[in-house]
Amino acid sequence: MNSTANTAPTDLKLSDFLCFAVYSTNLAFGKAYKPILERLGLTYTQYITIVSLWEQDNQTVGGLGEKLFLESNTLTPILKKLQAMGYVQRQRDPADERQVRISLTQSGRDLRNVSSGTSLFEATGLTTEEFTQMQKSIVTLRNNLIRSMNAEG
Repeated sequence: MNSTANTAPTDLKLSDFLCFAVYSTNLAFGKAYKPILERLGLTYTQYITIVSLWEQDNQTVGGLGEKLFLESNTLTPILKKLQAMGYVQRQRDPADERQVRISLTQSGRDLRNVSSGTSLFEATGLTTEEFTQMQKSIVTLRNNLIRSMNAEG
């Protein structure tokens, strides 16, 4: 086995790091979404929470947190804010009092009409095929990293 195969080169630049490419792309997405989010009066995390509820309404806090990769101590304040804004309601599950269910109000459902046409697809400069492949590759990367961390822990 070659001992240098597992050692990092000493001349790596920041731009050589995949993690930095993903991080800086995330920042660029944030800037691109800013005008849309300002129009909606939402943060990005609030927005993806609403989008997840458009996809499947009446979710448990735990289930929603899993979909969004957020711990409940991070998600709960977001949900409380969305409730104060009139977009969601939180209520205990009658079948299991330990569970809190989140569902959209009519105002939360109506946000979908306000946000329609807000896709940033064109801004990516990718073809439909490239876009689909990029999304799949990033999901694979994320899942591999999660699996790797679970294997270590």
